[in-house]
Amino acid sequence: MNEALPASLTPSEAMEMLQSHPQAVLVDIRSSMEFLFVGHPKGAVHIAWIDEPDWIVNPQFVTEIRQLLLGGAGGEAQTAGAPVILICRSGKRSLEAGKVLLREGLRSVYHVDEGFEGDLDEHHHRSSLGGWRVRGLPWEQC
Repeated sequence: MNEALPASLTPSEAMEMLQSHPQAVLVDIRSSMEFLFVGHPKGAVHIAWIDEPDWIVNPQFVTEIRQLLLGGAGGEAQTAGAPVILICRSGKRSLEAGKVLLREGLRSVYHVDEGFEGDLDEHHHRSSLGGWRVRGLPWEQC
């Protein structure tokens, strides 16, 4: 049996979805340090998939996503329609986290295939070959 995959979006497609679907949420799933010091998409909610100090998958990840979608209360039916767009550094963690959300019954799950920083270039640097930031989309850092 094939595992369901979250739909891939380019950074620009993700921005368009956020603008055209006011109920959509952009969730940055990187570590707290990445979110704060590398920067993050403006308006993104931070729910870490894997975080310091233990670097294990967040056992509350699905619950935290459901709470975000429901505002902390409500029924299961409300989670089906609100698009959840996941973003990480380069699109790999968001793909894995999206699979888990789909397996847990969420249906409108997307991931930003280039992530926030994109892939490594020939000099082993990020933020030059793609990603939310290099595409000129709104971002901020602390």
